[in-house]
Amino acid sequence: MGEVEVIHLWSTPRSLSTSLMYSFAQRDDMEVLDEPLYANFLRVTGYDRPYREELLSKMEPDGNKVIKEIIFAPGEKKFRFCKHIAKQKVPGLASDLMKKGRHFILIRNPLDILPSYDKVIPASFSELGFSELVSIYNELKELGRLPPIIDAAELQKNPEATLRGLCEELGIPFQHKMLKWEAGPKAIDGVWAPWWYKTVHRSTAFEAPRKYPLPFPFNLYDLLEQTIPLYNFLRRHVKQKSLLLMSPLPTPDLPVPANEKLLAWVGDEILPRDSAKVSVFDSVVQGGDSVWEGLRVYRGKIFKLDEHLDRLFDSSKALAFQNVPSREEVKDAIFRTLIRNGMFDNAHIRLSLTRGKKVTSGMSPQFNLYGCTLIVLAEWKPPVYDNSSGITLVTATTRRNSPNNLDSKIHHNNLLNNILAKIEGNNANAGDAIMLDKDGFVSETNATNIFLVKKGNVLTPHADYCLPGITRATVMDLVVKEKLILEERRISLSEFHTADEVWTTGTMGELTPVVKIDGRVIGDGQVGPVTRMLQNAYKKLTEESGVPIPTYTTK
Repeated sequence: MGEVEVIHLWSTPRSLSTSLMYSFAQRDDMEVLDEPLYANFLRVTGYDRPYREELLSKMEPDGNKVIKEIIFAPGEKKFRFCKHIAKQKVPGLASDLMKKGRHFILIRNPLDILPSYDKVIPASFSELGFSELVSIYNELKELGRLPPIIDAAELQKNPEATLRGLCEELGIPFQHKMLKWEAGPKAIDGVWAPWWYKTVHRSTAFEAPRKYPLPFPFNLYDLLEQTIPLYNFLRRHVKQKSLLLMSPLPTPDLPVPANEKLLAWVGDEILPRDSAKVSVFDSVVQGGDSVWEGLRVYRGKIFKLDEHLDRLFDSSKALAFQNVPSREEVKDAIFRTLIRNGMFDNAHIRLSLTRGKKVTSGMSPQFNLYGCTLIVLAEWKPPVYDNSSGITLVTATTRRNSPNNLDSKIHHNNLLNNILAKIEGNNANAGDAIMLDKDGFVSETNATNIFLVKKGNVLTPHADYCLPGITRATVMDLVVKEKLILEERRISLSEFHTADEVWTTGTMGELTPVVKIDGRVIGDGQVGPVTRMLQNAYKKLTEESGVPIPTYTTK
């Protein structure tokens, strides 16, 4: 007899934990214990089971004795595998249980657990133990012993890859014999096996998942709503080793890593990034039926907030939205979101107002009976273009919408027209793409308004086929204040090719110099003096004006 290294499995019921126990029992260096804390759990909680009296008479009911004299007792093999159900970790157990040994967690989607759970006892939130499983994860994390997590679906889909990965995480060698076992009851089974193990007793290996799932018992729908978020929290921490759970692309790096953890407003509440979602019945999902604004935050103030809100409400009125939140409600949501995130400078807000959730899928606004959905997405985001050296543009073949089709004065979320042009720009490795109107005159880029300078005069296209941007209007005012001649008219593409200076305007990028269009160098290929002058004037304006964010104080 000698010291044994204990491996603890923590799971919810009906999660293939017994199959996993059988798998580890095949190893030549492993002994196993089937839920050694079960009797203590029944003693402490008083829960009833068909086998309660038999279990209490055959198993040690003192949990701390079990920990000291059974779980961590000397043994004849190098490892001891303990299968634990999360809810059996009740208060009063010795800290050694979590501080010693190697731990891992097995999870399973409640959609797969609930259809078969209540064959023996009724399903309930406490019976499933998802909250306890999350608590176990957090406790081990706080102890600096972050546990590997595997998903039952992954285990079924690719048992060998999953087990190899798990063994690697646990620091033990994989043994191929873990993939097979004999059918029938086992000596290691707990006394509850006749009630729960009938299916696993017929197995000889991890069985492939059903091609199609079992119907869900909708009397358990409320329980599903309670447990799915907890399962999803744990699932995000699965070390994805098989194709089942792996995205076809690697997890991308964020442009600003600090945005990995942010809070967004959706509907009437603030939520963490991964929980900030709209309903599949929302109009923005059903048909891009939404309006939006981009806002920028400078030194504790939101620049041109009221102008953007004016356009938001004009756009929603043009689209005949009903039950629109008030201006003060929208402002309050913006302020609360920024304050919660601590975003008071160098931040950008994507403000969206959708027609709202529908009672059934379909195009008609008559289905929108819940009111509008407000979304406030604030991110740490510097200007998105190179405003020092400038960008290049190409001309897209995709034409800008005519007011005959969809008026660009409505700042709507149906952006496919722009996206198609942006694809052309991406394919040409350009910063953006110029879009022409139906007659071949320049309208705007796929994301910004556009200006040119020729012989000291500033020109910009009419806002007939393009969005009358707020940054555009601000720059037009600055042009006049700087005593330059401003002309708003139809402008042909060749005029941009031969311009002395060109820049684009938008909340996301501010004033962005353009140094090349369709292979033609603009001016001398450098940022021009008028562009620099207006950039400086715009910067000064953002420093001096804006709507203050409540609670913000300069340090």
